[in-house]
Amino acid sequence: MTYQLETAAHPEKLRRVAIDPVSRVEGHGKVTILLDDQNKVHQVRLHIVEFRGFEKFIQGRPYWEVPVMVQRLCGICPVSHHLAASKALDVIVGAQRISPTAEKLRRLMHYGQMLQSHALHFFHLCSPDLLFGFDSDITRRNIVGVAAAHPETARRGVLLRKFGQEVIRVTAGKRVHGTGSVPGGVNKLLTVAERDELLKEIYHVIQWSREAVHLIQKVHTQDPGLYNSFGIFRSNFMSLVGHNGDLDFYHGTLRARDDNGAKIFDGVDYQQYDKYIEEEVRPWSYMKFPYFRAIGKEHGWYKVGPLARVQNCDQISTPFAEHERKEFVDYAGGTPMHAPLAYHWTRMIEMLHAAETIKDLLHDDDLLAGEMVVQGERRMDGVGVIEAPRGTLFHHYRVDENDLVTMANLIVSTTNNNQAMNEAIRHVARRYLHGREITEGLLNHIEVAIRAFDPCLSCATHALGKMPLAVELVDPDGSVVHQLSRS
Repeated sequence: MTYQLETAAHPEKLRRVAIDPVSRVEGHGKVTILLDDQNKVHQVRLHIVEFRGFEKFIQGRPYWEVPVMVQRLCGICPVSHHLAASKALDVIVGAQRISPTAEKLRRLMHYGQMLQSHALHFFHLCSPDLLFGFDSDITRRNIVGVAAAHPETARRGVLLRKFGQEVIRVTAGKRVHGTGSVPGGVNKLLTVAERDELLKEIYHVIQWSREAVHLIQKVHTQDPGLYNSFGIFRSNFMSLVGHNGDLDFYHGTLRARDDNGAKIFDGVDYQQYDKYIEEEVRPWSYMKFPYFRAIGKEHGWYKVGPLARVQNCDQISTPFAEHERKEFVDYAGGTPMHAPLAYHWTRMIEMLHAAETIKDLLHDDDLLAGEMVVQGERRMDGVGVIEAPRGTLFHHYRVDENDLVTMANLIVSTTNNNQAMNEAIRHVARRYLHGREITEGLLNHIEVAIRAFDPCLSCATHALGKMPLAVELVDPDGSVVHQLSRS
């Protein structure tokens, strides 16, 4: 094949097919495909077309408002933004190390978030493709179809997410957009009644999570020809790793590997993230394209999230999840697995780890009593990094002497995966669409590749530099009084 999937030489002569919007993902995005008269693919792009602007409109706000404000980016993963912002502001208020009680409560909140988000994505959004087939009947390929054909699987998906949401509620105050984490610590403890209520269910949750790992493992291994090659591409990958190289969603240092598994950097203090990561802007998307500075934009892009984390760490601290990690590594043959659909397998391993960690935390009495907030020497700049469900999440803030935010930069998980998602859909288009009559089922193959990354498109949307803008002033009768525009 001699066609070019990145840019089309004469796009005005080609036919444009759009998937708008991409379905069963959080947020709004679209895919455009340029085809010639023989349905040969010349270009495929994932466009993020909604704009949020959080980095700008929190400027001028008091810093203590930020953890509550920025989580409004999303209703699926607000806890991740809530905690990443809090960690950045811990640095600014001088809390270089929050209290053990505060850290454990934040961890409990975050691991509840990981559990509920992974359950939502796997059971509600992706299981229809995995259980029925990518080109199965569209009227059946949804969560209602799953509930009808696999009622127990659907039921457990609902209950797993419900449990994770309850963990968030008792730690953050609400299931969505809570206020439990504050600069320097937390503002509430667990009660004995709240802990005991969660302990009643946690062992069921662990068992259901183990069965979810075995379900996706079975799906994956029954058709390795599909699952090991679908949308596959090689890339670098990055994540936080904790103490001794453990898988850690809440805290750690940055580690990156190349496509063969060799380390690019390791033990990096994330306060220095901007020395390692650069962000590129392209005119056809509001989502940025990050890459490693030392390698450059052409080859320095990378992927994040469960597939990166499970293969980047040295071990997992909880026994069931560590056993499953080893099973996955053995299946991959000891070298990095790059198949996008393997995200689902590693996502369920992480859900199991989250459930086991929640169980361990619930037996710790520090959740019930202890120092909640600490402060120290005031600073003007702070970075918070956390492993969100979809991957590594960066929050960077500067404040002035009046405690007002003067600068904010967010690199969210889906942004880190931007180039990787574009690579995946190009490879799928090359294999399944090129030269064929386009059908709904074939177009769903493109969406399946995107869903593998569990993108949160609303989180990821912002731009650098000038962007098109049109403003109209309209009177009560609907007449345009004045217009301003910028191209």
